[in-house]
Amino acid sequence: MPHPPSPAALTTDPRAGTHPGTAALARLRPLLAEIGDAKRVRVAGADGSLAEQAFARGWARLVEGEDPAVVALSETAAAVARARLAGIDAAVLAGAGLAPDDAAAVLRRGFDEVAGVLDGALRDRLRDALPLVRTPAVPAPLLVPRLIAQPRAGATAPGVARIMVEPPESHGDHCLTVAVYGVLVAPVFGADPVPPFLVGMAHHLHNVLLPDAGFAGEVLLGDHLDTVIGTLEARELAVLPAGLAGRLRTVLALRADAVAPESRAFHTADVLDRVLQVHHHARAAAFTAGQALDDLELVHAGPVQAFHHEVLAAAGLAS
Repeated sequence: MPHPPSPAALTTDPRAGTHPGTAALARLRPLLAEIGDAKRVRVAGADGSLAEQAFARGWARLVEGEDPAVVALSETAAAVARARLAGIDAAVLAGAGLAPDDAAAVLRRGFDEVAGVLDGALRDRLRDALPLVRTPAVPAPLLVPRLIAQPRAGATAPGVARIMVEPPESHGDHCLTVAVYGVLVAPVFGADPVPPFLVGMAHHLHNVLLPDAGFAGEVLLGDHLDTVIGTLEARELAVLPAGLAGRLRTVLALRADAVAPESRAFHTADVLDRVLQVHHHARAAAFTAGQALDDLELVHAGPVQAFHHEVLAAAGLAS
């Protein structure tokens, strides 16, 4: 559940365009949108979207006891590279016969193509962490498949019918994306990138059991909302390794306001993902064949391009 910041925590009105990170967030937004598209990309031989696969791997790495900083930076680096390489990762490249150094070079090219908008110091840390993505020896905790199976409610408001969009994103999609965004926006606020990543991964633990009815449902729960969320969240934390659970309890407190830099990074990531998701559905609904043919060059340059255009013209399909 998003926890809105107290009015005192906001020094400026973001709607007025005077937020101190306005320029940085505007530069980041196109890349964030591309990274968010991993919610909608799938590959043969693996269940779920690329974002859901990364969500499961990240949780498994954390449960196995890997350093959360290494997990946060390497999974974020992989998400940046995925913006253009999609499902082409180190394992795919190795299976296709590339040597490790050659595979790493391909991944870095994908990363470099889009990473120019990132904070320089963070970009260097992420680039160095890109080869550190690994498949852990332990399975993801049970909370992972349940959050992946739990659909997001989308936009809801008290007293009105919800807007239904298909397909709905999963909580795994959302949590992984918020975690990655939290790392990428951390420099805007001078924040340590690791806590926003962890909060992003864990901020919907209550939805392992609680179906998502959105803001409208939260309002109807009324005074019971905090009890319901607290009880269900505590239940999930109790079955995690003690060290990880303790760390998560600490960082999840960052949701309460937008005062600390890490709190601001998390809330920024959360609201950007929610709104970019709505923008995705709006773009998809308005997509035209002309955009595919003209803007995206569906009939792309090559030795038979002229013939393809002739075929489309003859069939009445030219743009």
